[in-house]
Amino acid sequence: MTREAIEALATRVVDALVCVHRKLGPGLLESTYQACLAHELQKRGMNVQCEISLPVQYDGIQIDAGYRVDMLVEDLILIENKAVQSILPVHEAQLLTYLKLSGHKLGFLVNWNVTLIKDGIKRMVNHL
Repeated sequence: MTREAIEALATRVVDALVCVHRKLGPGLLESTYQACLAHELQKRGMNVQCEISLPVQYDGIQIDAGYRVDMLVEDLILIENKAVQSILPVHEAQLLTYLKLSGHKLGFLVNWNVTLIKDGIKRMVNHL
């Protein structure tokens, strides 16, 4: 897929994030936002997978170390959902690690516990 197509998909994802946050606001559980966002993205015709196992490649074998990607949209964009007071460097490192382990290029770290969702979306790239 071209970079332009990925960017167009990213724009659609952010629009869905804004829509869900406008309807729900802050203060709910991460799992609630994830379920509602998955519904919103699917409603818009996007393929969404949730809670995907992410094995680690080590010494020539795959090891299931318990990592789970919150959401994968169109097999291109990772979404890591949080409902926390503030995003910490460990949250950013988590998404970057998931991008590297999965080979995906683009991800969004989303903190739903904000007044304005634009303040809760962090776009992260892995060699895009």
